[in-house]
Amino acid sequence: MDEKSTSSHQRLLLFLLMVAVFGVFMIQYACPSSSECQMLHQLGAWFTLGGGPGIRIGESQDGLQKDPYIAEDGALARFVPRFNFTSADLNREVDFNIKGDDVIVFLHIQKTGGTTFGRHLVRNIQLERPCECHAGQKKCTCLRPGKKETWLFSRFSTGWSCGLHADWTELTHCVPSRMDSREAQKNQPSRNYYYITILRDPVSRYLSEWRHVQRGATWKASLHVCDGRSPTLSELPSCYPGDDWSGCSLQEFMDCPYNLANNRQTRMLADLSLVGCYNVSAMGEDERWAVLLDSAKRNLKGMAFFGLTEYQRKTQYLFERTFNLQFIAPFTQLNGTRASSVEVPSETQQRIRQLNRWDVELYEYARDLFLQRFQVARQQERRQARERRQQERRRLRGRFSAKQGRRPRPTETTRSTEERRAEDSLESEVLLSDWWDVDENSTMEDYIGNVEQW
Repeated sequence: MDEKSTSSHQRLLLFLLMVAVFGVFMIQYACPSSSECQMLHQLGAWFTLGGGPGIRIGESQDGLQKDPYIAEDGALARFVPRFNFTSADLNREVDFNIKGDDVIVFLHIQKTGGTTFGRHLVRNIQLERPCECHAGQKKCTCLRPGKKETWLFSRFSTGWSCGLHADWTELTHCVPSRMDSREAQKNQPSRNYYYITILRDPVSRYLSEWRHVQRGATWKASLHVCDGRSPTLSELPSCYPGDDWSGCSLQEFMDCPYNLANNRQTRMLADLSLVGCYNVSAMGEDERWAVLLDSAKRNLKGMAFFGLTEYQRKTQYLFERTFNLQFIAPFTQLNGTRASSVEVPSETQQRIRQLNRWDVELYEYARDLFLQRFQVARQQERRQARERRQQERRRLRGRFSAKQGRRPRPTETTRSTEERRAEDSLESEVLLSDWWDVDENSTMEDYIGNVEQW
C-alpha cells in the first residue's frame, strides 16, 4: 500500500510539473509582450529554459543588471539612422543655470501629450525650491532658489502669456518682452532661453484633435500673431459657422481646406514670417510648405530639447541628461487613448497622412534625430561608467600594492577582499548595450487620460 501511495504521489508531482511547464509556454504564446502581462512573465521567468531558477527579470545569467530600457521595453530592435547630423546636433547637454537667469520655454502643440508633460515640469522635478502648486489652481509658482523670478515659461507656470498654444513665431517674439516686464530690473543680463516641445505621430495627433473638436473645443482664443498682427478673416477662414464644431464627422473635419489641424506641428514650429505669415497668396502652396518644413526642421534641431509622445522613457532620459535635472517619478506609458480607440479604415488613414504629409516628413526627421541623440547619450554614459570602473580599479590596486610594499599585478588570489567587493559593486552598475529599443510600444500611446483635455 505504501509503494502504491508513493507511486501515486510521484505521478501527481510529475503531472503538476508538466502542467507548470505547459503553462509557461502558454504565457509566452498568449502574452508575448511583458508589458502586457508583466506579473505572468515574472512568474514564468523562474521556469524559462533560457533563464533558469534564481535569475530575476532584468538580470542576465551572471547576475548583472541589464540595460533597463531593453528590459523594460522587452523588444530587440535595431535602429538604422536615415539622416546625417553633426556632433553638435546630437550632443544636447546645456548649462542650464536655474539660480541665474536661464529660462525653459515650453512650446505646447495641441494633442501631443503636452498637458501631461507640462505637469511633469511643475510637479515632478527634484528641485532645491520645488514649484508651489495648490489644489484648485491651474498655475503653479516656479521660482528660482533665493529669488522671486521664474525659471519656467509654460502654461502651468506663467499661463498662456503669449496667447493660447502660442507657436514658434509668437513665442520667440513674445517671451523676451514678457519676461522683462515680469522681472523689471536695470542692467538685466542677457538671458538664455531654452525652447522645448513634444511631437506626436501625425495620424494619431490628427485623430485626437478631431475627437477634441467634436467635443466642442475651438481654441478661438489663439492669437496667431505674426509680424505684429493677427490674421484677417479672409486669411484664416473658419471651418464652421457657429460657436463651435461639436459633433462634426471625420469626413467633414478632413474636407475643410482651412483646417489648422492639417500639418499643425510643421506650422507651429516654423517661422511664419518667411512665407508672409497667413497670406497664402504670397507664394505657391508646395513652395510655401517646403519653406515651412525646412524652417521647422531647423528650429527643432536648434531647440535645447524635444520629446516624442511615443517614447516616454527615452523622453524622460534625454530631458534629464540635457538639463541635468531629475524627475521624481518615472514617466509611464499606458496603452490606449481616445484617438487610438477610433476605428479608421486604411483608406481614411492614408488620406489623413496625405493631408498631413509635411507633418509626416517632419516627424520622420524628428524621430531619427531623437533616437540618434538617445544613442549618443547612452554610448557616452556607457563610456563614462567604464572609465569610472577603470579609475576605481587603479585606485584599489595602488592601495593594495602600497599595503604590500610593492606593486605586483593583482591576481584573483592576491587581491584583497575590499578590492574584490569594490569591483563587484562597480560591475553591478547598469550595463549599457550597443543596441537599444526603437519600438517602445507596438501602438501609439499617451500615458495619462487627461492629455485629451487640451
